[in-house]
Amino acid sequence: MTRVLVLNGPNLGRLGVREPEVYGSMTLAELDAAVGEWAGELGLDAEARQTDDEAQLVRWLHEAVDAEVHVVLNPAAFTHYSYALRDAAAQVTGAGLTLVEVHLSNPLAREEFRHTSVIGGVATGTIAGFGADSYRLALRAVAARSA
Repeated sequence: MTRVLVLNGPNLGRLGVREPEVYGSMTLAELDAAVGEWAGELGLDAEARQTDDEAQLVRWLHEAVDAEVHVVLNPAAFTHYSYALRDAAAQVTGAGLTLVEVHLSNPLAREEFRHTSVIGGVATGTIAGFGADSYRLALRAVAARSA
């Protein structure tokens, strides 16, 4: 079974209470459960994780490279400025693994500072603006590329 890490960055642990008009009412626990269900339907073994710590996300991306595991990554605020995360993400795709950048909202429809992604240029692809369905679509992309 193809493994995939679903990694969530800062403030995503506050889903359901933080700006539900932007991020929806689904909690992180509910999103993780949905991710597990969607992954199973696609023949994927998904493990969802969340941290507010940039260094932890970098370590998890290194882990993905070492274990040859695909990644769905919501870098959250780190999207716009974390070159450390960008360099770690580049190692994932450089190893021939799929890395899908995912966002619940559409950053291009929001404040101007959110319009730049330092991750997008090294990701296999980006899916944004579909709420929780962004994750479902990202998992479908991983499944299709790993078939």
